[in-house]
Amino acid sequence: MQQPTSFRSLAAATSLALLAALPACAGRQSATASPLTTARAHVRDIHSFARPDEARVTDVALNLRADFEAKQLVGTATLTVDAASGAREVVLDTRGLQIESVTDGATRRALTYRMGEPDSLLGTPLHVSLGAEAPAGGRKIVIAYRTQPQAAALQWLGPEQTAGKASAYLFSQGQAILTRTWIPTQDSPGIRQSYSARITVPEGMRAVMSAEQLTPDGRPAAAPPGWRTFAFRLRQPVPPYLIALAVGDIAFRPIGARTGVYAEPSVVDSAAREFADLERMVEAAESLYGPYRWGRYDLLVLPPSFPFGGMENPRLTFATPTVLAGDRSLVSLVAHELAHSWSGNLVTNATWSDFWLNEGFTTYIENRIMERLYGVERARMLESLGRQELLAEFARFGADSGETVLHIDLTGRDPDEGSTQVPYDKGQAFLRTIEAAVGRERFDAWLRGYFDRHAFTSLTTADFLADIRANLIEGDRELEQRLRLDEWVNRPGLPSNAFVPTSDAFARVEGEVRRFTAGTPAASLATQGWSTQEWQHFLGALPQSLTAAQLADLDRALGLTSRGNSEVLFAWLRIAIRNRYEPAMPALERFLTTQGRRKFVRPLYEDLMAAGPWGQALAKRIYAEARPLYHAVTTGTVDAIVK
Repeated sequence: MQQPTSFRSLAAATSLALLAALPACAGRQSATASPLTTARAHVRDIHSFARPDEARVTDVALNLRADFEAKQLVGTATLTVDAASGAREVVLDTRGLQIESVTDGATRRALTYRMGEPDSLLGTPLHVSLGAEAPAGGRKIVIAYRTQPQAAALQWLGPEQTAGKASAYLFSQGQAILTRTWIPTQDSPGIRQSYSARITVPEGMRAVMSAEQLTPDGRPAAAPPGWRTFAFRLRQPVPPYLIALAVGDIAFRPIGARTGVYAEPSVVDSAAREFADLERMVEAAESLYGPYRWGRYDLLVLPPSFPFGGMENPRLTFATPTVLAGDRSLVSLVAHELAHSWSGNLVTNATWSDFWLNEGFTTYIENRIMERLYGVERARMLESLGRQELLAEFARFGADSGETVLHIDLTGRDPDEGSTQVPYDKGQAFLRTIEAAVGRERFDAWLRGYFDRHAFTSLTTADFLADIRANLIEGDRELEQRLRLDEWVNRPGLPSNAFVPTSDAFARVEGEVRRFTAGTPAASLATQGWSTQEWQHFLGALPQSLTAAQLADLDRALGLTSRGNSEVLFAWLRIAIRNRYEPAMPALERFLTTQGRRKFVRPLYEDLMAAGPWGQALAKRIYAEARPLYHAVTTGTVDAIVK
């Protein structure tokens, strides 16, 4: 959308006026926050320049304008800083930000600041002088800045890249250390911050954020002609990677009293049907682990370039459209993101080496929600698939690799490299093993207490071990030996005491695989009524090598190349690449050029590059076309694969 030519002059003229109109709660500490939020010492985060024991950010108040023509966010961030006695500066994380000024929020006087030495991974530290002793309630500093068009956290989409093809679109993705590319703050999961925002967008667009909307029913606040301003607030302190923004042609459909779906108008009704069980999911999670503490729980279905299945931004999960299967068969992803409202958002990993505390707990809770709503067998299938994916990941890395350790060493590495199946499925296996050892009732009581004891704080793996020893093991030496806690978190591979998931449905599927490999035609297999998970297991259990006749028989009888279910199609395309099944290659190309979910994209390009000159040529041709669609998170992975 063409922007008014007076954009920059309007931004400069209205900056102070909009700053004065920020919500009165900005900078106010959440009344629900645990005393540990401010009392406990901060752990050194190797992925942040911040020195929070000297001075730490407690609140961020944004006043930003989305310039779609320049592909920049422009405006101010007002930071509330809690400084220790004698502290003379606060150190912030930035990467690629253009800092225009830094002023004292109370006096409007300029503050001295300097940019430190840049780091190719971490960005550039911003040192801001605090001057005299900070006043009660913390010092406020106002940073005027603009983002770069290539900011890694932000994806600016043209109308042609959206579902409706009618409006441009913007969304942010801050995990793991990308928030610093659009907000100058202390970008560490251990430094929790409340936030508020005023987001000004072109007329006709709507802004949504991971926060309470202060502009009722999405109606904008006062703004200059040609613009709309939306106001937001999140009182609960969160790690900065959970501050999230989306702007576009966005509609809303309610599902329950506190749940609903946002999406482009052409998608929103189908999304609402797909996620009709959203309110029931929240109720199921609450019955297991205590009250939902964030107010509303809504979903935003993003354009297909979104790099993840979902992102657990508080109050507003960001989700990929690839889960819109039409039969609610992929809603375990929603259960997963909802579970993060307890594990990840309420209790967060303090550093990225502790990432399994977010994802292992969440994968475990996801399965419990699915069991509560859809039955034991559905949960067993999902758990079994997760174990299969974990073993495949072990095979990819090597079982003795440091990549298979839960408390992973990320020294000198992008924390995104630790986002493998290991923290998810080995983490779940660990908790499932503990549950099996002590009994579900006792384990549930400990887990619910864990969330209550540490609500709105960030923990390390050592903190977790201390808690489980104090509140579950309670000095029982025999139980401690049986659980082998230190082996689980600090050593590679899967300990021999790991709980082994089983599925009766999968046993029947494996019988059909044996029949097919023995010569039974695909049309004669007993596949009627199979769930998505059964199809995934069937395809994963087929022999690695299949003849052209077998592939054609499967495809003709089961319609695999034409499947609209993304998980089933993905599994089939991997088989097709491995066996060079040419009739599936047009579907592969469509799949890779119409969605950018890294879970699908990475393995398919890896398979193509491993297939020799034929596959490598195909990978390079497809990637050249698809790369502009993908988010920076995805291209950062695939660039290293397709060379």
